[in-house]
Amino acid sequence: MIAPADRLARSLDYEFRDPGLLQAALTHRSAGGRNNERLEFLGDAVLGFVIAQALYEAFPEAREGELSRLRASLVKGESLADIARGLELGQYLKLGSGELKSGGHRRDSILADALEAVFGAILLDGGFEACSACIRRLFDDRLHHLPAAAQLKDPKTRLQEYLQARKLELPAYEVLDVRGKSHQQRFVVECRVPALDRASRGEDRSRRRAEQAAARAMLAELEGDDAKNSE
Repeated sequence: MIAPADRLARSLDYEFRDPGLLQAALTHRSAGGRNNERLEFLGDAVLGFVIAQALYEAFPEAREGELSRLRASLVKGESLADIARGLELGQYLKLGSGELKSGGHRRDSILADALEAVFGAILLDGGFEACSACIRRLFDDRLHHLPAAAQLKDPKTRLQEYLQARKLELPAYEVLDVRGKSHQQRFVVECRVPALDRASRGEDRSRRRAEQAAARAMLAELEGDDAKNSE
C-alpha cells in the first residue's frame, strides 16, 4: 500500500530524500512541535521568484507594472489554495484538534500556506532547479491562460482610467450604511460620477472591498452603454 506522503510526492512528481521535510511542510502550527511556518516563509520567496522569472521570459514586451499584476494574480492565496485542492493537499495536513473541528483542512489560507511550505521543503531537499521545475509544472496551465494585464487592474483603477481617458471628473465614494455587528459588518458604498449623473452601489465586508464592488458595478454600466452605442 502506498503511504499518503508517497501519494502526494507522486502528485508533485518529486521524491523527497528527507521525508521529514515533507512532514514538517504538512504540519500546521496548531498541531504543535515542528511546523511549517519557516518553510512557508522560504516557499513564498522562491515561488515569487520562479513565477516572476517565468513571466519575464513569457512576456518580453510587458512593463514592470503589468508583470507585477500578472504575478499577483498567480500567487494570490485563492490560486494557491486551488492548486492545493488539485493535489488533495488537505487530506495530508496535520492539524490541531481545534482546526480539525473547524474544517481547517478545507480553509484557503491553511491550504495556500501549506503549498508554499511544500515548495520550501523541496528547495531545501533538492535545490532550486528541482523546486523551480515543480512550481512550473503546477502553474503551467495558469501561465498559459493568463488574462490580459489590463484586466487585472482593480475596478477603482480601471474606472479612474476610463473616466480620465474621456476627460471626465473622477468618481466620489461615500459610505451609505454599515450593517451588522462589529465582527460581521457589511459596508454599503455608493460610487457617483457627477459628470454623467450616474451612481452605483457595492456591498462587502470592508469599506475598501465595498468601494471596489461599487466601482465594478459602475464600470459594467458604462461599458454596457458603450457597447449599445457602438451597435
